[in-house]
Amino acid sequence: MIWLVEVALVKGPRELEVVYRVIELGGGLRKIGRSFSRALIKVNFISTKSYETGVTTDPLVVEGLIHKAQEAFDEVFVVESDASMTNADKACEITGMKHVCEQSGVEFLNLRREKDKTKLKISNYETLREIDVPQIVVDSAVISAAKLKTHSLTGVSLGMKNMFGLLPDKMKFKYHFKGISKVVVDINTVLKSRFTVIDGFYALEGPGPTSGMPVKMDLLIASRDVVAADATACRVMGIDPVEIFHIKRAYEKGLGEIDEAEIDVVGSSIGEVKKRFIRS
Repeated sequence: MIWLVEVALVKGPRELEVVYRVIELGGGLRKIGRSFSRALIKVNFISTKSYETGVTTDPLVVEGLIHKAQEAFDEVFVVESDASMTNADKACEITGMKHVCEQSGVEFLNLRREKDKTKLKISNYETLREIDVPQIVVDSAVISAAKLKTHSLTGVSLGMKNMFGLLPDKMKFKYHFKGISKVVVDINTVLKSRFTVIDGFYALEGPGPTSGMPVKMDLLIASRDVVAADATACRVMGIDPVEIFHIKRAYEKGLGEIDEAEIDVVGSSIGEVKKRFIRS
């Protein structure tokens, strides 16, 4: 029997049932909860802009993930760290994510404030020999709640790029001088997304990750394989994933699947939801 990597594509209105459906079609969270007692839902707060701009993670998507994670894990947190131009705590409040956390009974953690850190050495690295990350990240199942958007430097900002925000440094811009696409590969080498949801209720095209134009796609993508999720998202945007360095390199390193023939797309087909995105 040939085992294919499952990636779920679900098109539908911005409702919790659509979020629940893509999670279950993408493989669900219960099996992950057997190996971890705690889940960290990593959101994208590169800006304080609201979800309908296509820049930040939709609170509704996170609400659905919280509900499903609470069925599978003993503890659930929503996490992000400060960016060079954005305070994560402020973004959490302005975007409405704080309200969702409070209503769901979970805590938001700004990873920059976590004092207990650990050093992870990266074998076969691209540009980083090691990274310092909060211990809680290493000890937990990371669930990536990413956005569907283009990026002026990395080509796209999806599940793998979202993991960059796990670094607790405020001045993340320094990593751009090391080659941001290579940095993304290194981070994903040692920090695994156990489940990825790419939020395309409102996506972003153009000179992202903050300055593009919103696109109402009414679409969610989910998989346990972040590389396959990102590759499929690229194809939805009319982009060949082989053109995206960090996705192609992650595949070459065995971090996930990129080959369309090895990916079982369930729910909607790529052809049904595809839209050629404007790129920067």
